[in-house]
Amino acid sequence: MLHFELVTPEKLVRSEEVYMVTVPGAEGDFGVLEGHAPVMSTIRDGELLVFRTQGAQPDAVAIRGGFAEVSAKGLTVLAEEVG
Repeated sequence: MLHFELVTPEKLVRSEEVYMVTVPGAEGDFGVLEGHAPVMSTIRDGELLVFRTQGAQPDAVAIRGGFAEVSAKGLTVLAEEVG
């Protein structure tokens, strides 16, 4: 499972183990699974798609601006706004 955190300047919005997250990157959407290579990307306004398990319907989370970082610890999305 992939450790996923969604953070705004005000608070930690989500912290959970998920199957996959699709991120609206500045240069296009990209999916992150467990074991993804380390990467940092700016994100554009759009929707994060959070897949709790393989084959599940995703939770869509609207975000505005920010950064996404994939590291050995998982995926952290630092969004300017959520919702």
